[in-house]
Amino acid sequence: QLQLVESGGGLVQPGGSLRLSCAFSGFNLDDYTIGWFRQPPGKEREGVSCIEKVDDSKHFVNSVKGRFTISRDNAKSTVYLQMRSLKPEDTAVYYCATFRGTYGCSNFVPDEYDDWGQGTQVTVSS
Repeated sequence: QLQLVESGGGLVQPGGSLRLSCAFSGFNLDDYTIGWFRQPPGKEREGVSCIEKVDDSKHFVNSVKGRFTISRDNAKSTVYLQMRSLKPEDTAVYYCATFRGTYGCSNFVPDEYDDWGQGTQVTVSS
């Protein structure tokens, strides 16, 4: 059965760092484009970062460029989101998700992704 499990969230002060992990089972990770999404309190879910299956290219929303990195470890069946220089506006529930089509990162919106984890809370506060 295909499953995705996020971990690594928590409370961090502004300027701090966290690394989120998304562990996969039930499918081959390299067969899927993977997106990270977040949903701030009272707001809509939005795309944060994405890594393509076809060429391993990486994409980021403008608000996190230069601060977040995404990586894939197919041997460990895990995708990571390294977050640095965190800001209060990064506070959200973070989700990982799969995209079964060919290209999923040029317009990575939630309703185009297929399989989702349960989410992990990230809180950035002093």
